[in-house]
Amino acid sequence: MKLLKIIFLVLSFSIASLAQIYSDKDVEICKSKFELAVDKKLADKPISEIISYIGRSFLNTEYEAFSLEREGEEQLVIHLTGLDCTTFLENTLTLSRCIKQQKTSFEDYQKELTFIRYRDGKIDEYPSRLHYFSDWIFNNTKKGILKDVTKTIGGEPITFNVFFMSKNPDKYKHLTETPAFIPIIAKQEEALNKREYYYIPKEKVEKIESKIHNGDLIAITTNLKGLDIGHVGIAVKESDGRIHFLHAPLTGSKVQISEKPLPEYLAAIKKHTGIMVLRVAELNK
Repeated sequence: MKLLKIIFLVLSFSIASLAQIYSDKDVEICKSKFELAVDKKLADKPISEIISYIGRSFLNTEYEAFSLEREGEEQLVIHLTGLDCTTFLENTLTLSRCIKQQKTSFEDYQKELTFIRYRDGKIDEYPSRLHYFSDWIFNNTKKGILKDVTKTIGGEPITFNVFFMSKNPDKYKHLTETPAFIPIIAKQEEALNKREYYYIPKEKVEKIESKIHNGDLIAITTNLKGLDIGHVGIAVKESDGRIHFLHAPLTGSKVQISEKPLPEYLAAIKKHTGIMVLRVAELNK
């Protein structure tokens, strides 16, 4: 009986340890962000300023794609040594919300990241991750984390026609390994396509630039077939008084701030069609 109890405890620990993936370096980076927050008294500042400050603290971090795609069942992957555009934005938002609430243990960070990354804040296999960013916006708005202010500042209606994941399962490890997930993803796409969103066409962004705040989250719409959002990042006001784009651009680069203001940055990239502007809700400490 005693031996069975020991085996049960060992198995329970093994299962629990599979629920998340991170390294000592990730814990160290997380801790350093929270120490920076204490040093700079960030918790006393508006959430938008915290987002801008923490986002900038990731400058020069290497770009790394597909860091969340691991073998086995879906689990919380923490990977702060290399970031793509979405993990950069997600981690900045997570850390900033933790700082504002003065919940700054590594466990607090894990809980907050799970809450933000997954549908209704719960991990339930691969389809529970918010894969399409417009779905991420919808679900995190519902959670009260942010507000889509695009319509308010002059946005125009847009409906998406997403199908890329369900029509190209060979490009996704988990869809290839578990085909039963494909119809679940297809239903999520169908629900997304029925929603009306708002966006600001890129040729009109300069006119409303003054309405974009330092620390707003920016989602860039795309003309790539089957997709909704092609890139994401953070609006930051620079010394020239203009809004620039803080982001993790692409493979071979690092987290950086666009040299040109946001309107000019958008104009130079053909696949970018416009933006959605998301304002993070203020929090009480």
